[in-house]
Amino acid sequence: MVYDVIIIGAGPAGLTAGIYCRRAGKSVLILEKETFGGQITHSPKIENYPGTLEMSGSDFGEKMVDQALRLGCDIELDRVTALLRDPERFRLIGEASVYDGISVIIAAGSKHRMLGVPREEELTGRGICYCAVCDGAFYQGKKAVVVGGGNSALQEAVFLKDICAEVTLVQNLEYFTGEKQLLSLLKKSQNVRFMTGCVVTSLTGENALDGVVIRHTAENTEEKLDTDAVFVAIGQVPENDVFEPFVTLDPYGYIQADETCALSEKGLFAAGDCRSKHVRQIVTAAADGAQAAIGACRYVDQIKNVQ
Repeated sequence: MVYDVIIIGAGPAGLTAGIYCRRAGKSVLILEKETFGGQITHSPKIENYPGTLEMSGSDFGEKMVDQALRLGCDIELDRVTALLRDPERFRLIGEASVYDGISVIIAAGSKHRMLGVPREEELTGRGICYCAVCDGAFYQGKKAVVVGGGNSALQEAVFLKDICAEVTLVQNLEYFTGEKQLLSLLKKSQNVRFMTGCVVTSLTGENALDGVVIRHTAENTEEKLDTDAVFVAIGQVPENDVFEPFVTLDPYGYIQADETCALSEKGLFAAGDCRSKHVRQIVTAAADGAQAAIGACRYVDQIKNVQ
């Protein structure tokens, strides 16, 4: 089958694109490599999406997936390993199958940035974590360190403060960059402490994590913190290498596209967190998805009219 539109990624950008394309009467396939709903499903609470006072990320993602399915989107779990082009269509090579589409929207999102210290991969799942919602319950009544200073890190700490006996926020800058409301909430908690101007230099423990070594950058001194878990929340890294023959990447690996989300290759679009942009929020991802979908539908109509 040749789909009108194939969307790579089932996060807010990809699912919004699917919803818009189906409402325009186009056949749609959405390919997702890991989590239906995207990274937002790991967020404990959403309070800044218009029309939604409060909702968990998992509930939000589930509602979007359900809406896309009800409208008739096909959704498959597969990792795209190559993107090919012939005069009439795009061909996507996945680990499980091969897919053909007239237009493609890349909404592949990004993955968690790692600390980059020795033994991080070895201790992942044994004290090193990247999602408080997923793994926080394992550390009930224990000590946890959250590394990062943006909204993601503050949200992780807000979630963990009601589970863990002690939560320490470690930020490399001298200040936190996340929302003041979140920071204020944390400062009211007696079991939360803050360390700024600090970086994690190493991990300790044999079969499981039992501590981290922290360097105070201004004084160039180190200290060890005993902890049962480290939750890493220092941003995201795009995974756009597979699309590089057809896209231009910025120095950080994000796809360069303007607000129309269109790329120089006709019929190809980029939407959401994989795109180079100043603000990465659910609402901007959804906006990208709508913009890319409208462009993709117009392209499909042009191709079909020619045929």
